[in-house]
Amino acid sequence: MSNYKPAQQEAVLGVNPRIEILDTIIDVLDMNQTIDLVEEYVQKKVPLHLIGVNADKINELKHNRRLKQIVNSCGIINADGASVVMASKFLGNPLPERVAGIDLMESLVALSEEKGYRVYLLGAKQEIVEKTAKVLLENHPKLNIVGIHNGYFKEEEWPKISAEIKEKSPEFIFVGITSPLKEYLVEYLQDDGNNGVFMGVGGSFDVISGKISRAPKWMQKLYLEWLFRVIQEPKRLFKRYFVGNWIFVKDVLMEKIKI
Repeated sequence: MSNYKPAQQEAVLGVNPRIEILDTIIDVLDMNQTIDLVEEYVQKKVPLHLIGVNADKINELKHNRRLKQIVNSCGIINADGASVVMASKFLGNPLPERVAGIDLMESLVALSEEKGYRVYLLGAKQEIVEKTAKVLLENHPKLNIVGIHNGYFKEEEWPKISAEIKEKSPEFIFVGITSPLKEYLVEYLQDDGNNGVFMGVGGSFDVISGKISRAPKWMQKLYLEWLFRVIQEPKRLFKRYFVGNWIFVKDVLMEKIKI
């Protein structure tokens, strides 16, 4: 269990406006509100697990009780998927906008450069995380990256990684590891006494490093970024998006009937 649960967070920071979609808690926050709230956690030195949920994640939570408990106990839970935002409107509890994980990460990196917050990068292959650090420093010369570590390690190595993060004491730890291992690792690191903001960033390291391209702006505006990703990696992502999205739509329709 994580060190700070919602009741304890509320005592320090107040209550986030929240809704539920298919038993998944989501904060009613836009990008700017999220950034402001994250910085409040940093300034008050309250540990934070910052997470984004999309249709695929919500589908996964139906079958993974441990993951569902972790996600729903996070201090900030953003809608990182256009389908989630559309579902919220359909269900009568509209979310303001999609808070895309990579955009949020880039904004928090810019904030870290401006305010002198320390950053730690954890995840991906060694050459990818190294290139990610290089690109971030090229774009943010004053950014203080205090450590990097690839995402290829066994659970027996978690204490060693935890000790290194404690030593470096970063305000932001960006975690580019696949789910649900990512969430299990963050829970362990928080339980082990690590403070700071832990944010799962999905494939953001791959995009920032240049390994894969991000969808053009027009596709992002039309909520078609998922289609661009499927075109890039059809074998890995076809089932997730085409089958998974239909499952999500069906579940949302059933939820609407119950209202």
